[in-house]
Amino acid sequence: MSNLSENAILFRKPCRFMAGAATMASLPEFSQPEVAFIGRSNVGKSSLINALVGQKALAKTSQNPGHTKQLNFFLLDERLMLVDMPGYGYAKVSKQRKSEWDQLIASYLCGRPTLQRACLLIDSRRGVMPHDDEFMSMLDDSAVNYQIVLTKTDTLSAKESSEILQNTQDALKSHVAAHPIIIATSSKDRHGIEELQNELAPFALK
Repeated sequence: MSNLSENAILFRKPCRFMAGAATMASLPEFSQPEVAFIGRSNVGKSSLINALVGQKALAKTSQNPGHTKQLNFFLLDERLMLVDMPGYGYAKVSKQRKSEWDQLIASYLCGRPTLQRACLLIDSRRGVMPHDDEFMSMLDDSAVNYQIVLTKTDTLSAKESSEILQNTQDALKSHVAAHPIIIATSSKDRHGIEELQNELAPFALK
């Protein structure tokens, strides 16, 4: 059986919600390796997780930015934890709530010993925006390994997809902690989902 087949089989295994945490004090302790999904509000984090595991409603999705208000932990095949995080840069909440979310996100990413990789989602329709660049610099400074995942590529033409990929590669040149491989995905037509599964499957417990 090829590695590709093994990876695809892993992401067809049962995946279930385990816990949610809105503060660092309430973060659960798990022994499984973790992969976190982070990005601006409404970038498609929950939709991407659902596409990865082939479940339409595992992670709750919404058209309204700021829907995810806590870190949500989903256990795949008892071997890998997928973490759906609140979006950063969301302005339509109180300054105190935004500060609390930003602190929770940064504290988790920079201090979680079981975290293997952060998938930093970028909306392909907009590319790397100033807030994304600032966030990547924070991850660079904290030596957090992260990989860029472009989302919603089904909305782009082939030319636009090529241009956004090149622009994103150019933006990464100044970010030392970024994984060199950028994955372009669409949760709608599943473009790039298998490629992302192949990237993340090696982190699962054997």
